[in-house]
Amino acid sequence: MNANIGAAFRKARHLLRCLQEDERGAVAVIAAILFPVAVGAMGLGAETGYWYLKDRKLQHAADVSAHAAAVRYRAGDSQPGLEAAALRIASASGYLPQAGGMTVSAQVGVTGASGKVTVVLTETHARLFSSVFSGEPMQLTARAVAEVKGGAKACVLALSNSASGAITVTGSTEVRLSDCSIASNSSAADAFLMKNGSAVMSTDCVYTVGEAVTTTGLTMTGCREPVERAPPTPDPYVSVREPDNMHIQQLPCRTLDYVSNATYVFDRLPTGEEAIRFCGGLEIKGTVTLKPGLYIIDGGDFTVTAGAKLSGDGVTLFFANSAAAKLTGNGDIDLSSPTNGPYAGLLFFGSRQTSGVAHQVTGNSESTLKGSLYMPTGTIDFTGNSTVSGGCTQIVADQVTFTGNSTMETCASAADEILVGATVSLIE
Repeated sequence: MNANIGAAFRKARHLLRCLQEDERGAVAVIAAILFPVAVGAMGLGAETGYWYLKDRKLQHAADVSAHAAAVRYRAGDSQPGLEAAALRIASASGYLPQAGGMTVSAQVGVTGASGKVTVVLTETHARLFSSVFSGEPMQLTARAVAEVKGGAKACVLALSNSASGAITVTGSTEVRLSDCSIASNSSAADAFLMKNGSAVMSTDCVYTVGEAVTTTGLTMTGCREPVERAPPTPDPYVSVREPDNMHIQQLPCRTLDYVSNATYVFDRLPTGEEAIRFCGGLEIKGTVTLKPGLYIIDGGDFTVTAGAKLSGDGVTLFFANSAAAKLTGNGDIDLSSPTNGPYAGLLFFGSRQTSGVAHQVTGNSESTLKGSLYMPTGTIDFTGNSTVSGGCTQIVADQVTFTGNSTMETCASAADEILVGATVSLIE
């Protein structure tokens, strides 16, 4: 019995020693502690890579949308147009508008067509594995800056986007453009058209959205051949507000006799702006000197008869209700545009409310026109034996034609220069 008890005791002691020396349970405990940490580390690593990829995609979207907005800025679009272009391109590149926000800002450069466009994109996302450590959502931000710079000066611009021969040089005309280019926004195959072998034009370069048809009479000093498929050139005066027609009708109708008196005073529009209104056209006879200010031709034609002399500094002639300039006589004209104020740089300003109005400079008129002839929805025709020289004249119209025996000497104005061929590049 005692022997059995001793044997049982020895077995119990051996079992306790074995249990004491057995470490297999510790491995299980360590594994239970380390496995969640290891899995969490792998999850955080994978999430870090995921957010890095999302950040790079967002930056790419910001880059391409800034470039797109800058292209529209170069074309003269307003803020809504820039934002629409940026949003469309960013969304196509993977940006999620519903998950964040977008800001687009434009900084105008030294010249009207130059500048910078900045796009900032943001996205907010819920965290994945990292939500164990933070309940704050993940904020992603990307910023890109595109710059519009360079380009050549232009002094003749046709705004029509589709007209055939939007700029036409024909007949026995001779057009000399000093240190400036010519641009046509038309997409037609003959957006710039020269025909008849006797037509001569010299310019820095020719830029067309469409194509150009030329003759040996074209001389270009800044390029070997016309630049076709160029981006559209923005309207340099698109932001200039024209007088409201309802307000115009409230002004009294004045006559030539009124302004022939050197003591005449200006009337006042309801907006407070001073102006003089001529109803049914204005025919200049004798010698007339205009004071600086706004002159509204309300319907009819503006003409200068043979032998008449018209002069004035700081003058803007606004053509309303289908009024047209018909400089067809042998009058002596010496006019210059304002250098400041709402119509700075504008000598002739055709209303945007009527289209297809034809403005003509014909006959044997000797004219000095300093400023811009701006007829955004009309045409300007230089025909007959006309000469427009002296000073810096810019021509901006829906369509422009040079024909007959006309001679046009002009140069780009530093104050209101039009830039063509500007480039767009990412700088940040």
